[in-house]
Amino acid sequence: MILALLLQAAAPAAATPPGPGQPPATMMVEPVAMMIAACDLDGDGRTTAAELHTCVARSFAAIDTGHQGSLGYIAFADWAERWLGDRNALPGPFETDTDGDNRITLAELQAKMAQIFRRLDRDHDGVVTRAECLTIRATVPSDRAPREKRKPR
Repeated sequence: MILALLLQAAAPAAATPPGPGQPPATMMVEPVAMMIAACDLDGDGRTTAAELHTCVARSFAAIDTGHQGSLGYIAFADWAERWLGDRNALPGPFETDTDGDNRITLAELQAKMAQIFRRLDRDHDGVVTRAECLTIRATVPSDRAPREKRKPR
């Protein structure tokens, strides 16, 4: 009997099943919207077009260290990684390089960022707020394991 009690005490406790966890996010922020929000230079929670213009110029200069006035696509990917968080984040180089010369000038980047700014400024008051940076996700991915594919008969 003592041996049975010792064996029972030495046995590992049954693992408690995990709880439901955090629900999937329903609000998302585009990488470019995060950058625009971070361009709020005066810290009032609102980014103006002027603040964005200044911020984009500073971010461009941080990558254009040779002061060439333009970035090749690889340098643009370096810019995207540093300021948007990923080399493949949008806007991409092809949509930003409007003259198709395989170089992105500050003017081209400013124009693309201004276009995105206008899209995010939902109430058209000339500023982008944190709330305007949020995107509501229409569908939430299932947290269940994917179904196994059925084998054809």
